[in-house]
Order: sequence, then structure tokens, then C-alpha cells
Amino acid sequence: MGTPYEKDVVAWAMEQAALLRAGHLSALDIEHIAEEIEGVGKSEKRELASRVAVLLSHLLRWLHQPGQRSSCWSRSLYSR
Repeated sequence: MGTPYEKDVVAWAMEQAALLRAGHLSALDIEHIAEEIEGVGKSEKRELASRVAVLLSHLLRWLHQPGQRSSCWSRSLYSR
């Protein structure tokens, strides 16, 4: 039926976190943990690229289409 990782990744993650906190390093599923960490890094990189693309798009539109400025553009340019 598969490994615990394949059956229920959330339960697997909780188990791995508990093992790590308890110091049971030899019981950790190192290969899958490494895959998950790489996946998080890739996801964060994609999210950053997407947000930068939207920001640049709004900035260019704001500069070159002043008659069509929207609150959406303004929020993305001036928030935070």
C-alpha cells in the first residue's frame, strides 16, 4: 500500500517532527525530508517570481496607462 509518506504526508510530517524534537535522528526518513525541504524552496522561489512579475506589471501599467489606474494596482504598489 506504500510507505507512511505515500499514505498520509501530513501524518508523516507530524511523526517526523516529533522524532526530530525527541532527538531520534536515526529513525528519521531522511530522503523524504530532503525532498520536502527542496520542494518548499522551489515553491517559495516560484511564489517570489510570481509576485515580482505582478508587481512589475502593475508598475508598468501605472506609469504608462495613467488614465486606467485601478485600486488593485495601487494596493500592490503601495501596500506594506
